[in-house]
Amino acid sequence: MKFAYRFSNLLGTVYRCGNLNFTCDGNSVISPVGNRVTVFDLKNNKSDTLPLATRYNIKCVGLSPDGRLAIIVDEGGNALLASLVCRAVLHHFHFKGAVHSVSFSPDGRKFVITKGNLAQMYHAPGRKREFNAFVLDKTYFGPYDETTCIDWTDDSRCFAVGSKDMSTWVFGAERWDNLIYYALGGHKDAIVGCFFESSSLDLYTLSQDGALCVWQCDTPPEGLRLKAPAGWKADLLQREDGAERETTVHGKAAPTAEEQQGKVKYSRAAKYFFNKEGDFNHLTAAAYHKKVHLLVTGFASGIFHLHELPEFNLIHSLSVSDQRVSSIAINGSGDWIAFGCSGLGQLLVWEWQSESYVLKQQGHFNSMVSLAYSPDGQYIVTGGDDSKVKVWNTLSGFCFITFTEHSSGVTGVTFTSTGYVIVTSSMDGTVRAFDLHRYRNFRTFTSPRPTQFSCVAVNSSGDIVSAGAQDSFEILIWSMQTGRLLDVLSGHEGPISGLCFNPMKSVLASASWDRTVRLWDMADSWRTTETLALTSDALAVTFRPDGAELAVATLDSQITFWDPENAAQTGSIEGRRDLKTGRKELDKITAKHAAKGKAFTTLCYSADGQSILAGGMSKFVCIYHVKEQILRKKFEISCNLSLDAMEEFLNRRKMTEFGNLALIDQDAMEEGGVLIPLPGVKKGDMSSRHFKPEIRVTSLRFSPTGRCWAATTTEGLLIYSLDARMLFDPFELDTSVTPVQIRAALCQRDFTRAILMAFRLNERKLLQEALESVPWDEIEVISSSLPDLYVEKALEFLASSFEESRHLEFYLIWTQKLLMAHGQKLKCRVGTLLPAVQFLQKSIQRHWDDVSKLCDWNRYNLQYALAVSQQRGLKRPSEPPGSGQEADAPEGDDDSLHLLRRGPGAGDGPLA
Repeated sequence: MKFAYRFSNLLGTVYRCGNLNFTCDGNSVISPVGNRVTVFDLKNNKSDTLPLATRYNIKCVGLSPDGRLAIIVDEGGNALLASLVCRAVLHHFHFKGAVHSVSFSPDGRKFVITKGNLAQMYHAPGRKREFNAFVLDKTYFGPYDETTCIDWTDDSRCFAVGSKDMSTWVFGAERWDNLIYYALGGHKDAIVGCFFESSSLDLYTLSQDGALCVWQCDTPPEGLRLKAPAGWKADLLQREDGAERETTVHGKAAPTAEEQQGKVKYSRAAKYFFNKEGDFNHLTAAAYHKKVHLLVTGFASGIFHLHELPEFNLIHSLSVSDQRVSSIAINGSGDWIAFGCSGLGQLLVWEWQSESYVLKQQGHFNSMVSLAYSPDGQYIVTGGDDSKVKVWNTLSGFCFITFTEHSSGVTGVTFTSTGYVIVTSSMDGTVRAFDLHRYRNFRTFTSPRPTQFSCVAVNSSGDIVSAGAQDSFEILIWSMQTGRLLDVLSGHEGPISGLCFNPMKSVLASASWDRTVRLWDMADSWRTTETLALTSDALAVTFRPDGAELAVATLDSQITFWDPENAAQTGSIEGRRDLKTGRKELDKITAKHAAKGKAFTTLCYSADGQSILAGGMSKFVCIYHVKEQILRKKFEISCNLSLDAMEEFLNRRKMTEFGNLALIDQDAMEEGGVLIPLPGVKKGDMSSRHFKPEIRVTSLRFSPTGRCWAATTTEGLLIYSLDARMLFDPFELDTSVTPVQIRAALCQRDFTRAILMAFRLNERKLLQEALESVPWDEIEVISSSLPDLYVEKALEFLASSFEESRHLEFYLIWTQKLLMAHGQKLKCRVGTLLPAVQFLQKSIQRHWDDVSKLCDWNRYNLQYALAVSQQRGLKRPSEPPGSGQEADAPEGDDDSLHLLRRGPGAGDGPLA
């Protein structure tokens, strides 16, 4: 049970590629992030990643009209039918080809996919019990090039498909007599979007060159006539258990005049052009809201336009970034617009009427390099190669502050013991300290001569800052209070790869590529107390939380454990076979014989110090038992084949007599590049390149609460937490402990025995019932009678109850009485109890932040009401007698306007 960790959430990356969707209530955005799906709850300010993953990056997501089902299709054509209610995969399917888009019909009975130059209509799953969830109904042919977009009419009778051959095709979902297919031209570039008007067959089509065509239909949707079956054979084909047989509809670009007699006809009513600047600023995404008649278009330069149709009146023209807008979605009410920019990994939700952001999130542009937990476990700070430092809230999953003072890649981040100061090191030659109260860089530490820093560490008191130099092989020591350089430690003969302070003593451990780890004593003028000789280059070093053990990862795939007091090695772990690396597509040798990557580059002890996490240039994270020196579990952080070095063996299908097909940049055209860069080609960006990032784990950290751990990977910031679904985990159970006996003890008011039996059965609902049955005035007596063995379990249960229970004062009384009664005995076991106490502190701190903000808001309202009442009281004597009118507060009053403008708690606290 202690290591039943499961994937919990994905932070650090908010959007990668694919299409955005709003849920039915319009309060949440569904965003594809690599090969996973994240749901951003905009009302409750939370993000949650679904516990499912596809084999490749997600290409498109189709949401059912009732919001219960989602069809998730990746770049390889593999589809998952997922339930958004129970958050589980219901069915797997392969479309046997790359799918560009998928869309459910408004009535939820069918869905259409575009694949290659055709469109396929399937029966929607979930309507009845069936062996195969995906049943093909019809296949529609017509376009000569790849199909790009789909849109349905409101009554689900017809749908339109856009294509790269500059044509738009209207197909009938049923066998209509007067509409089987209709081809629309009029464009000079690929179709980006096609949209039906509300309750009509009128159509809008948009192309990449910024042209909008308005098409009018001479027939209303009610005028479509169902085609009569042609004899008994057709009737026999339609009959079998009420299911239609798969049919094929072939369209013609130029039907004859006889075929068009009595049929539906379209005519172009208008053609408009967007005011785009530059040859490469083509239209990349579009969305249309039928009820509000709002058209939103995005361009390659990051500009988006809002128009009202059919008059094409410009409402807004703004820019969200300098990268192409990849996807646009509008919620059901038409108030919020979601934009996704794959170039920078941006996700924005904009309220167009008030011209304000509802959500604005961006992950690290390049890979994340390092991370650190705050002492209470509420925040995570990450540093990336894009020179940015981001702070994430672990409860909401959002980034609430980004520091951009560094001018080069960030190599190390850490929190001080107070939790309100972040210290970072960078390749730009500076170490910076950031304040989480005022969100500013208040200290900048530099070296006497230019150097690049590879790691950073802060002592337990937060007074001393140290950083390791990569080129001068020195360790620099600064004072946090004054910012002055205190000392420069020399002695290493290679780059410094890791620094770590002893949590209990003033000793600094430094690891280097010179095959040594040196221990520096701060109390003894930074003298080298010990030098630990290693068998290979040191890559990472870390102390156990109690400071009694030191772990070092070396280049020969070993983890060695040392006693820092006696400088004696206490054990070692051979991890060469555990850390299986994959073979890159362009590697000449196999993964088995490749020496690169077969070493751990990051280490982290668990909160209790009994286990250690290790990761490196691989898709696996290993957790070892320190005392037994055995592998407890191996986590596979990703199954995304869109990343490089994921497979142990190369795909032989890509090996030809002319070389590896991976050398051909086949996906450059999708990002606006040139598919075949022939001489004289002017369209597209010749510098556009497509590459596969390599899977790796750059940093690992355990939460101080001990309930979760985080890893910075190529996929993003992955959070693994204890599996809450493990319901039955008994403790010292015997046959006399049953739910009936527990409730009988509660009826007899024997609360202590009932609570002890509930802890032994370890069912959460029974525990909650037993604790909440105790009267508040008897909590002190019951808590003092609990044995010491059950106090830790009671504190863990209270900490988890604070997350969801409304009985805040009741559980606070329980916590206070337990700590008052058993505080002295708990101090003797501070090492094992520290994770539980920190988890408890994190839960109480969250409630304190919420209540304090509410109190500040109430205090602000009272101050404003008092200020207004005082001004009215001063104004009243100057009124003429008998006027009978109350004087309003003057418009130019400074105090009341200042209070109103400032708001509650402005500038106070990390969440203000």
